[in-house]
Amino acid sequence: MTHTIQPNNPEITPAPDAADLPAATPAPRSTAPAVPAALKRRIPKYADLAPLMQFKKPEFSKEARLKRASTIWELRDIAKRRTPQAPFDYTDGAAEEEITLRRAREAFLDIEFRPGILRNVSSIDLTTDILGKPSRLPVGIAPTGFTRMMQSEGEYAGSQAAEAAGIPYTLSTMGTASIEDVAAAAPNGRNWFQLYLWTDRDRSLELIERAAKAGNDTLMVTVDTAVAGARLRDVRNGMTIPPALTVKTVLDASYRPAWWFNFLTHEPLTFASLSRYTGTVADLINSMFDPTLTFEDLDWLRETWKGKLVVKGIQTVEDARKVVDHGADGIVLSNHGGRQLDRAPIPFHLLPEVKEAFTKDNSDAAIILDTGIMSGADIVAALALGADFTMIGRAYLYGLMAGGRAGVDRTLQILEKDMARTMALLGVSSISELTPDHVRLLNK
Repeated sequence: MTHTIQPNNPEITPAPDAADLPAATPAPRSTAPAVPAALKRRIPKYADLAPLMQFKKPEFSKEARLKRASTIWELRDIAKRRTPQAPFDYTDGAAEEEITLRRAREAFLDIEFRPGILRNVSSIDLTTDILGKPSRLPVGIAPTGFTRMMQSEGEYAGSQAAEAAGIPYTLSTMGTASIEDVAAAAPNGRNWFQLYLWTDRDRSLELIERAAKAGNDTLMVTVDTAVAGARLRDVRNGMTIPPALTVKTVLDASYRPAWWFNFLTHEPLTFASLSRYTGTVADLINSMFDPTLTFEDLDWLRETWKGKLVVKGIQTVEDARKVVDHGADGIVLSNHGGRQLDRAPIPFHLLPEVKEAFTKDNSDAAIILDTGIMSGADIVAALALGADFTMIGRAYLYGLMAGGRAGVDRTLQILEKDMARTMALLGVSSISELTPDHVRLLNK
């Protein structure tokens, strides 16, 4: 039975009968309203002040410093203060005028989320499957070269943090920890190996066999480095491997002693998967990597590698389809973090077109996206527009430079919290509920 409740308006009263009206009396003089007790000034009492005086002892530990960072950008600020210019710029910089990198960031900024309301979001599930196995979060750690140059724990910190978080970790061919050492450091982690195909195929085959023997279930071949991009920050900094001690670097070290102490008191920095090399990064790439690669080489890889095969560096719909036709189990939409071809396509913009093409082809190849991701909201947007998974490079390295293994852990904590909050506010409780309707591209 429905009950109707009439509103009670104290300003409306029934008109009285004329007989009930009192004799006319003079109108009273107007008086100022009384001041509420809460607005009267008084001398504060100690009992009122005591709860407000929550003075804490200043904390300067690494743990406290990392805990105060609430975003990846704040981790970047810490990293910049604690890392010499050359390794920081190697991470932070990109090719030529760095237009691609700026556009990649702007792509994530120029979106509008479209939330649903009145959904049960009391529990948020961030788990997903990628390349046949579960991942606790929809993000993995991308391959990065020279990682122990950023901070001495390097690949060991990254692989162990990924293992603890239940996500994949990808070791680079140009890493500073070996395939075997990473497998030993994170024996229960899901370890992938990233391969640059060399002109010397026997050397490539040796790496592939080592990766398989060490338990790597996925091989990620990078195909966008026929030659080195013009990374001008590295040129200006005289970036070499290992870093050279010049007057400039010594002065730079004077107010970053912790980095240099770690660098000088740990094993010398080398390419763990390569023979010893001394020279610039560009010289290494130009002398070692093969500019004659074709799709026939991808066929050779498919025949040689028995695990999952992913091709990284896809920048057109046509190439996305073609590498799948040649046996790839997944692709990484990536422009190498803006570090190769400046003004390259932006992976986030390309994503809907690739998703549409794969749907038309009835392809179940995984679509992974990197470049420009700096928050959990960026990851959620990519998943909504069709990505199956994402990868972070700079974001993880900022955490590494800010605090080693603990800094990488903090990176993943920040991203996880961001993702959970964004999904709850969108009105979805699991990744499978995300659709393109949740995101609108504003300025594409």
